[in-house]
Amino acid sequence: MNRDYYESPKPGKIMQMLWKAAGSDAYILKRSTYNDQVKYACLGGIVAATGFMAALAGGYAVYTIFEPKGSALDNAVHFPTALMSLVFGIIWGLIIFNIDRFIVAATGKGDGTEAITWQEFTGSIPRIIMGLVIAITISKPMEIRMFKSEIDAELHQAQLEKRKQYEEATKVNYDDRFAIIEKDLNKIEEKRVDLIERIKKAEKDYSDQLNGKLPGTVPGKGRLSEALEKQVDKLELELDDFDAVNKAEMNRLLSEKLKLQNELAIELDKNEQVAGGLDGLLERIHLAHEVAGFWITFFITLLFVVIELTPIFFKMMLIKSPYDYMSDNVSELLKADEGIQIKYDYYKDKQGQERNLIINHKANKKVEEKMMLIKAQTELSDYIIEKWKEKEKEKINNNLDDYISEA
Repeated sequence: MNRDYYESPKPGKIMQMLWKAAGSDAYILKRSTYNDQVKYACLGGIVAATGFMAALAGGYAVYTIFEPKGSALDNAVHFPTALMSLVFGIIWGLIIFNIDRFIVAATGKGDGTEAITWQEFTGSIPRIIMGLVIAITISKPMEIRMFKSEIDAELHQAQLEKRKQYEEATKVNYDDRFAIIEKDLNKIEEKRVDLIERIKKAEKDYSDQLNGKLPGTVPGKGRLSEALEKQVDKLELELDDFDAVNKAEMNRLLSEKLKLQNELAIELDKNEQVAGGLDGLLERIHLAHEVAGFWITFFITLLFVVIELTPIFFKMMLIKSPYDYMSDNVSELLKADEGIQIKYDYYKDKQGQERNLIINHKANKKVEEKMMLIKAQTELSDYIIEKWKEKEKEKINNNLDDYISEA
């Protein structure tokens, strides 16, 4: 706005967007000083930056929650989850941006001095609490992204240890079932080994007898050699019968063992998935606190708290400037134009609190007009009824017989 003594700078589109982010009135700021324009542009910049950080934090948090679980060192990007996280991050950023914009726009300027009085502070407590919650919500995903490499290393080690624990527990659960099968297999195997040993001994005795190595016997074919040969044949038949009788049982036990081994392999694979399930948002936040320590995470959170609460305290510390006076003036003009009158500290309520009297002149005028119209309509209706009664009386007087009926 051009004046003889001062020319208001022409704002650019970016500055006007930042004004909107701060919830300020662009119409008034265009006519205000450059100092006011810059103050509210900076205020809007903080709000916009908070929304941007919220979008990043929210998107990363959602990606961490919904990405396929596995080894912490597997950094391959899962594009469907990334796309979903991008959409959510934008929506979340806009939500936080809108909330911050409301908080800043709804925060008053206090008493117009740099000092923050106790009354100003207590009045802003609800907004400060909302700002703290938003700041903490934004800071945690940012923390786990800052320390991602250290967290991945610690998380991978934790996954290996957890997987080892699960594997040991799973194998213990299967040991008893394997032991029962092995016991039955060993019984059959012991009997078969015993038969084979007896066959070997009988064959050795038969061979030694033929070669004259058996003491007290005559070498060569004879009754003894025939008896020993028959014994060998008998034992071999017993072995064949034993194998035939126990074949089905052996196959059943081996089949159960193989089935149990397959079940164990499946359970061990599940354990790997369960260990991979540690790769979640809560575990990463917990590890971030362990890796970075209390003070580092505290100051990171404090940084986001300061960024989030700066606009609130900034507005309470603002000294009244031309923008504020012009804004008050426009507000008073609008109220006057609409016939609204405010008498400040006009009366005290039951608690002794000073209250303002608000008079809506246009509304009162409308009410009065309506009341007068209703009153006039009522008077006219009464007059019509009275005239109708007089007319009817005149008819009765002139034609009384028409209104009397004989019994």
